[in-house]
Amino acid sequence: MRKNGRLNTAVLFIVLSLISLVYIIPLLWTAASAIRPAGSIYQYATPLTWETFFPREITADNFIHIFTREDFGIPLANSFIIASATIAFGVIVNSMAGFALARFSFPGKNLVFLLVLITFMVPFESIVIPLYILVEKMGLINTYAALILPAVGNGLAVFLFRQFFAEVPKELLEAGRADGASWPRIYLQILLPLSGPAIVTVMVMMFMFQWNALFWPLVAAYSNRLQVVQVAVASHRLTEETHWAYLFGSALVASLPPMLLFLGLQRFYVRGISKTGIR
Repeated sequence: MRKNGRLNTAVLFIVLSLISLVYIIPLLWTAASAIRPAGSIYQYATPLTWETFFPREITADNFIHIFTREDFGIPLANSFIIASATIAFGVIVNSMAGFALARFSFPGKNLVFLLVLITFMVPFESIVIPLYILVEKMGLINTYAALILPAVGNGLAVFLFRQFFAEVPKELLEAGRADGASWPRIYLQILLPLSGPAIVTVMVMMFMFQWNALFWPLVAAYSNRLQVVQVAVASHRLTEETHWAYLFGSALVASLPPMLLFLGLQRFYVRGISKTGIR
């Protein structure tokens, strides 16, 4: 039995390693192209050799160009501001909504919860036009608010908080009420401190969503001062030509913040997913 178990583990490891190569090879080639001189990107593309993924000549010219001549730091700062503000407001709004759906009874509660579930199943592209009209009527087009507010209310985040709060023992809340604590106090001093994994999960999810946003920023913010990181990366691909060296360099830089965030919070993220009813 032990031999069969070890054999199965070895076979599974080999299969997963081969599958991972499908994803690792393009990423490795992108990283190598970002630090390779612009004129030699396709020199070692075919046939595949070790120089395809490990450049003989390394340069930082691509990064220097995007930061000095294109001010790539501005889109990075904008994306950080937008993502941070969305997380700050989103955690408060979505956790309060999840708390209400988990612990209070009111007419139409199930209908509201159903609508919440539907919101994160609907493709974002299908609501862009009415969303743009709404934001324009509010006079928020081409502002930070236009990029932040539509992403604050998140159906999936509400669902995660609702599932987490529903699993908190009722006796704990009843004890707080018996001691004279109001519902806002129970929410702030009991439930939020207990919901660390759910908060981290929502933070990572909302950060990824805002950091990778491309379509809505193109629609809602036309000013260069509000350009976000994904728009800046995509700007290297033009109708007439594509600046591949700068595109790879900016893509590599843009991928570092979410990668570091996820690696740093991975165990909390996994714990949050496992405790909110998603299997």
